[in-house]
Amino acid sequence: MTDDVDMKILRALKLAPRAPFRLIGDVIGVSEQTAARRYQALRRSGAMRVVGLVDPAVHGEAQWVARIRCRPDRAAPLADALARRPDIAYVGIASGGSEIICVIRSPLHAPREDMLLQQLPRSAAVLDLSIDLLLHPFGVPGTSGWTGYGGRLTAEQEQRLAGSPPPAPAGALLPLTAEDGPLLDALAEDGRASHTRLAEVTGQSKGRVARRLESLETSGTLSYDIDLLPELLGYHLNATLWLRVAPAHLERTGHEIAGHDEVAFTGATSGEHNVMAIVICRDAEEFYRYLTTRLATTPGVDTYGVSIRTRRLKQAASLISHGRLVPPAAV
Repeated sequence: MTDDVDMKILRALKLAPRAPFRLIGDVIGVSEQTAARRYQALRRSGAMRVVGLVDPAVHGEAQWVARIRCRPDRAAPLADALARRPDIAYVGIASGGSEIICVIRSPLHAPREDMLLQQLPRSAAVLDLSIDLLLHPFGVPGTSGWTGYGGRLTAEQEQRLAGSPPPAPAGALLPLTAEDGPLLDALAEDGRASHTRLAEVTGQSKGRVARRLESLETSGTLSYDIDLLPELLGYHLNATLWLRVAPAHLERTGHEIAGHDEVAFTGATSGEHNVMAIVICRDAEEFYRYLTTRLATTPGVDTYGVSIRTRRLKQAASLISHGRLVPPAAV
């Protein structure tokens, strides 16, 4: 059973995914051993994973949001096949089992219709397909994202964890080499892997690993995120909002929505609706309150539509298997 200490650990990891347990414990008021033990329990339960992610732009790829309307009896097999693709993330079944929503990494010049269908056999199960470009994510890295689970920290605690604001990435993203493969694979499995562990899997010295990590991180090529399974934290309603916002309000409205505790992600997209937002709540009543209070008072939103997710299959870098987050290689 999770409690406020667990939630504060999640908050701390969101701000500083690779922070030492000694610092995390000191900041939130528990021992280093307690912080480490609680983290390991959350990880073993499948409720969370810290993962290392490579910016898709390194490979010349953009991110596309796909909505696939299909026969309800064929949605699950199609979604399972999509979730196993390394170039596809955030796979879920929505709208009573008749819609699959996912994010595809693919070059800008790729024909949209081919992005998905070339990965799967053409099937009469697919009734309609729309793919829109994710133009821009809103929010500040490390501070945006879903925080509705509680565990609030003071401004002083957040400052101690995050330290000085990181410098903006300088220059272009770094090209990856063959030697980076084992390093990035290890971080995709465990974003908190120690330098000692990374040296073991790469066959390099700890110093060389540390220098390469610093270069990848400061350039923006490598970042860290926390995959969460909200259901294990008591939050059972997950919805995608498709918003229409006037261009003059787009930047302000997008950032304001991204700052809502209930919101896990907000981004500007192409297409009929130009903003998508992922909202996580405990239940339908809490979601209704969000729509009629926080969203209702956000300026710039003209209209919106809702897709209620009924089954989650994949997060950024984790599959959901038997109600737990697991590395893709484990399935």
